[in-house]
Amino acid sequence: MERAIKQRRTIRVYDPQVLHLDQLSQLLWSAQGITGRNGFKRAAPSAGALYPMDVYTVVGQDSVEQIEAGVYHYESKGHMLSQVTKQDLRDRFARAALLQMWMAKAPVNLVITAEYSRVTGKYGKRGVRYALIEAGHIGQNLFLQAEALGLKAGIVGAFHDKELVEIMKLPRSHEPLLVMPIGYAV
Repeated sequence: MERAIKQRRTIRVYDPQVLHLDQLSQLLWSAQGITGRNGFKRAAPSAGALYPMDVYTVVGQDSVEQIEAGVYHYESKGHMLSQVTKQDLRDRFARAALLQMWMAKAPVNLVITAEYSRVTGKYGKRGVRYALIEAGHIGQNLFLQAEALGLKAGIVGAFHDKELVEIMKLPRSHEPLLVMPIGYAV
């Protein structure tokens, strides 16, 4: 773990090497995978165990073995992906991220979203803060997991929220908070 923390760096240049399905699986598990009995606890802490976060992955053409290009929603229960769209949207996605076209070269871009109503019902306005804290935990888990898998990650907070929601066909209640391009370093 110490090595992963020490070597973790944000990168912006990716090798086009295809990711293995088990690598993507492990990344998604580290973000929101179930870690406790009865499907209750997850890899990242959550205020009141309310889990207001959702994880989506934008997969490029020929970027992950056995996975078609598209946008996928990670389902913690069942540890599976549900396809949202069926095309490589990385270029459009990068344009919506203030023309940060380097993102389009990463095999996958993981998008962390919050559905605030899941946490504000119990904690009021403070629930928004708790969701942001949870997003930070998820981001760090992804950085460290990527490193442990021999991959590298970047992190992006500069994007047009509404454009990302539209491009990815997300539910309007899922607010994108951060994007993490992940792949092999050049």
